[in-house]
Amino acid sequence: MSAQVHVPSLLVRAGTASVLTLAAVGGTMFAPGAATQAQAATLPMKALKIAASKRGAPYGWGATGPNRFDCSGLTLYSFKKAGKKLPRTAQQQYNRTRHISASHRKRGDLVFFHYGRSVYHVGIYAGKGKIWHSPRTGSVVRLEKIWTKSVYYGRVR
Repeated sequence: MSAQVHVPSLLVRAGTASVLTLAAVGGTMFAPGAATQAQAATLPMKALKIAASKRGAPYGWGATGPNRFDCSGLTLYSFKKAGKKLPRTAQQQYNRTRHISASHRKRGDLVFFHYGRSVYHVGIYAGKGKIWHSPRTGSVVRLEKIWTKSVYYGRVR
């Protein structure tokens, strides 16, 4: 018999807390919400949360935080705080990522804006076609809809 057959009787005999402990020891297949919690713990998701926490921080050309950012400075700062060092510029960051298609993008991936083959801007994908980024002089870190189809996607490895 598989472990799944015994789960209902375990719930009755052991109680919810004990079952969650058993699930943690034996795997996450019985723990409700475990996949979401595991995803939230990934490096890209940590970086995304860090970028979002900088909402409203002013743009500063060449700034890498913690209080002012340019576009690649925000991604550099967010991933560094999450535990991964990235190069300084958007183009260098693009060169360092694993390139993925739009259909495979996930929250926490980097979104690179390009003209021809030159990358000129970067943000962190937040889902639903939006990014966290530091757009330009006079602006602040914000969540914004991707405004063009001239983007590449990269996954930090």
